[in-house]
Amino acid sequence: MFRLFSEQLVNRWMDERTAALFREEVSSLPGLVVNEEDEANLKLLACGAFSPLRGFMDRDNYLSVLERCRLANGHVWTLPVVLSVDAEKIRELPHYGPVVLNNKKGEVLGCLFISRVYRRDRQREARLVYGTEDPRHPGVARLSRQGEFLAGGKVLVLREEENHQPIPWEPVTVRKKIQELGWKKIAGFQTRNPIHRAHEYLQKTALELVDGLFIHPLVGETRPEDIPAETRLRCYRVLLDNYYPRDRVLLGVFPAAMRYAGPREAVFHALVRKNYGCTHMIIGRDHAGTGNYYGPYEAQDFCDRFGSELGITILKFDNAFYCRKCGQTATNRTCPHPEDARLSLSGTRVREMLEKGEEIPSEFTRSEVAAVLRDYYRRREENPK
Repeated sequence: MFRLFSEQLVNRWMDERTAALFREEVSSLPGLVVNEEDEANLKLLACGAFSPLRGFMDRDNYLSVLERCRLANGHVWTLPVVLSVDAEKIRELPHYGPVVLNNKKGEVLGCLFISRVYRRDRQREARLVYGTEDPRHPGVARLSRQGEFLAGGKVLVLREEENHQPIPWEPVTVRKKIQELGWKKIAGFQTRNPIHRAHEYLQKTALELVDGLFIHPLVGETRPEDIPAETRLRCYRVLLDNYYPRDRVLLGVFPAAMRYAGPREAVFHALVRKNYGCTHMIIGRDHAGTGNYYGPYEAQDFCDRFGSELGITILKFDNAFYCRKCGQTATNRTCPHPEDARLSLSGTRVREMLEKGEEIPSEFTRSEVAAVLRDYYRRREENPK
């Protein structure tokens, strides 16, 4: 069905017969409770978003990814996808064999077939993946809270009851929609912020080069100060309804946690979007970065290291800003005017203005998006946690 797409998707969902047999055996198997990030990774493994992975990484793949940005077989992969286990839990797990995975609510999610439990070096992992051991880095901070052991092995996952999903999240669904639309060249756009005018500029420039745009916001765990996913999705909808051609844009959701790993995460985002059917990936300034841990175009340079091996074309964009003299959004490549004529556009700046109760000018974001964001901040002030 999907001859247009080069990457064959891994499928780790249980079929009905396997699921029935598994449920009969659940009470007799050892169990492990996973956190929300692990649960999201489990579903993304099952649906093929993390193809070619078939489970949580074993020691050989884990070390190879850390040291070479490749799986042990040489396939480009830049971030560990692992299942951490606390030291006190290790003695309850088998050295080899099936383990039931449950979420914190006690719901059965699926099964991990442990191939090996091994110790991780969290400091070394932080240094190699994030480029720093600074505990203020959100990725390093999350890593420090995880277990010191990792359980590797293939997974099989129970599929939840089929409900109507207004926004697609599985690659097979997105690929089918792309095929129905007749797109051959598709640009993916990763975001964890509401789309402001700089984002819109990059997206519409990309639309001049491809058949369709796949806006794919990350809706898993982010920093506490980031705007919640449900608010961001409201922003995307009002923007797409009013300012984008409906037959050329597709909105999906990516239920993964944000790593803030900069260059490595940029490559990871590109590989995942290839699995969703994209042929091109937009990589802008400081992609997947945080603070000043990475250079502004380090992610683009890192993507270049792998060239055609990525199997997806990287669309590299310069920093976009609003130029008062040009009267439009521009970049250094198109605008000749000095810094004092330029208005820097960023999600961080928009959040700062909203928190201070300031009006967001149209140069920053569309009025419909600003209205959604003002409503969110108003409700947050009225109902503080």
